[in-house]
Amino acid sequence: MATIAQHHSFNHSREMFYLGDRVLIISVCLLLAFGLVMMTSASIEIASSENGDAFYYLKKQLVFMVMGFIAASAIYMLPLKLYQEWDIFLLFSAISLLALVLVPGVGREVNGSTRWLNLGFMTLQASEPAKLFMVIFIAAYLSKYRTFVCSSWKGFVAPLLFVAVPIFMLLKEPDFGAVVVLMLSVFGMMFLAGVKLYQFVLLILLAGGGGAGLILSSSYRIARVKSFLTALSDPFNEDVVFGSGYQLAQALIAFGRGEWFGVGLGNSIQKLYFLPEAHTDFVLAIIAEELGVISVLLVLALFLAFIWRAMMIARKNERKGDFFPAYLAYGIALIFLGQVIINVGVNTGLLPTKGLTLPFLSAGGSSLITCMVMVAILLRIDIENHAKENNLKRVING
Repeated sequence: MATIAQHHSFNHSREMFYLGDRVLIISVCLLLAFGLVMMTSASIEIASSENGDAFYYLKKQLVFMVMGFIAASAIYMLPLKLYQEWDIFLLFSAISLLALVLVPGVGREVNGSTRWLNLGFMTLQASEPAKLFMVIFIAAYLSKYRTFVCSSWKGFVAPLLFVAVPIFMLLKEPDFGAVVVLMLSVFGMMFLAGVKLYQFVLLILLAGGGGAGLILSSSYRIARVKSFLTALSDPFNEDVVFGSGYQLAQALIAFGRGEWFGVGLGNSIQKLYFLPEAHTDFVLAIIAEELGVISVLLVLALFLAFIWRAMMIARKNERKGDFFPAYLAYGIALIFLGQVIINVGVNTGLLPTKGLTLPFLSAGGSSLITCMVMVAILLRIDIENHAKENNLKRVING
């Protein structure tokens, strides 16, 4: 009897120290470590010339990583029920952040886009937390009104109206990449919640029509699309290379130089001012050049493992009827999926050039901290589900 009691006590203690899905944790840790190395390699030259310190961006990224870990640790301790209670507050927080960016003198303009808020110790890209806040709100809304959303046109349109305001503000910045990621996440959550297929198809067609309208309304966007279509058939066409397709041409040169196994860590030529934003939007191209396409495929495998586990966490909750954590996990997984697809597409010329960071790998505090917070939420969803299975009420209640 004593042995049985000891065994039960050991298992109970082990359950209490369950931190979350191992595959998800390991994949994120590997991406963070690899990203730190490659971001540093990609930024050494520009950091040295602009700041007099070759490791300037490494130091900044380490500070952001510590900030992200602190924020993620705090979020990890919060019970999920609080997010449902705060859904309206988070909706207004998302709208307020995006509105502040558009206020003259408050928002900071970089490369023709006004997307940042100066916090003194860092610049916050408002779209990063706003996307997460909107996903939390939509998850809460779908969990409360799932039947209404799936059974009537009014219910179908209602969540879209909530998303319309932040999308309009993102377009005013402009931040078309964030719009696509947010729409992908919301549409995906609605589809997984049970929206009828024909409604979903109609939604995609309307979004496509809206996107076409936005492109045709701007000569700059029309030029970008024309350059992209030309680049698909001839990426080194003179009009492309010396026009809006310059970054794409340089990124493709990086992939070509790297071949399968790369030219060696630190030996990139493209990061020497040939490829703009090499340490942010185009860090994948530098990975391809220095470590080869094999390394790019390994990075993508880590992302796939991470997103797959996030989807499985969502699926577990959905099967049990815990719809809020399920939809929230789906939404977060879709944010990551959208950003990875767009960034990889831009780096390889499969999508028009668009400024969007690669999660965990690109330089930037807003993206890194938000990504780490989203991981913490996924782990919290997983441990609460695990606690319910093992009747650990203390974990659930925080």
